[in-house]
Amino acid sequence: MNPPRTDARRHHDPDVRGFASDNYAGVHPEVLAALAVANGGHQVAYGEDAYTENLQQVVRSHFGPTAEAFPVFNGTGANVVALQAVTDRWGAVICAESAHINVDEGGAPERVGGIKLLTVPTPDGKLTPELIDRQAYGWDDEHRAMPQVVSITQATELGTVYTPDEIRAICEHAHAHGMKVHVDGSRLANAAATLNVPMRTFTDAAGVDLLSLGGTKNGALFGEAVVVLNPDGIRHLKHLRKLSMQLASKMRFVSVQLEALLARDLWLRNARHANEMAQRLAEGVRAVHGVEILYPVQANAVFARLPHDVSERLQKRFRFYFWDEAAGDVRWMCAFDTTEDDVDTFVAALKEEMAR
Repeated sequence: MNPPRTDARRHHDPDVRGFASDNYAGVHPEVLAALAVANGGHQVAYGEDAYTENLQQVVRSHFGPTAEAFPVFNGTGANVVALQAVTDRWGAVICAESAHINVDEGGAPERVGGIKLLTVPTPDGKLTPELIDRQAYGWDDEHRAMPQVVSITQATELGTVYTPDEIRAICEHAHAHGMKVHVDGSRLANAAATLNVPMRTFTDAAGVDLLSLGGTKNGALFGEAVVVLNPDGIRHLKHLRKLSMQLASKMRFVSVQLEALLARDLWLRNARHANEMAQRLAEGVRAVHGVEILYPVQANAVFARLPHDVSERLQKRFRFYFWDEAAGDVRWMCAFDTTEDDVDTFVAALKEEMAR
């Protein structure tokens, strides 16, 4: 058989790096190699393939013997499907005001999932039992959406990380009120790398009922999974995945990516490296007079405040986003492929612009 011919041309400069999002990074070579292995021949569609079957064993090795993974296309889809599976039509989800499901998903949980979000302001992106109680009431009030789920993000949208004890306290509190606990884990690997514990320690072992497991931000081409940890009361997830347009026909190509990340230590290597680069960036930024780091740097994000005009000039050299443009707050993200040279070059550019 002749080697495949391609007329594809590169339309970008692979040496250009930015700090806007870990989604900007490419695909880890080991994940690309796994996709090639899964290619060729015919496999049963819609999840009845050998790769999706094997993924179940891999997921159970990380999250316990009752865990079941439902691969989906993306993180928003994972969150919508997961939250639909644990709410009634009259149900509501308590979350931090800064949560991705509230701020960055275009209203999908409410518009597509039909779920009311009950938000709580937090100082650092993290919920506590006391903060949850600001919205955890009115179960018998037909005029109010019924709180049925607490959703937390690990690591949070502000780059902070819950400890296992903090998650355990949330789960005990939520369960005492008859609510389920969902974890948005698009950066779950980064949290595990920071805590230096297995992912199960702060999910299944802490009492979490289900989670959205990220892959894209940690080196995958695309693909996440809803992972059910406690099957009690969670039904019809495969039907919800289909009606939410998250059922991949060629699911083997989602599953094999998650398998490549999770079967050995690639997930952890990638996350540790991204976290280390964020720490290096934070250390460099702290030495720049006039720049303030806003939150503890506990994963792969650095939030800072600096003069607006400096950020605008710096954005012409490196891509990154304003977090709160009026306040001058910005977010810098590191990825699995961020290098020390990338960080050092960015810090040098920041110093130049601050000195102008």
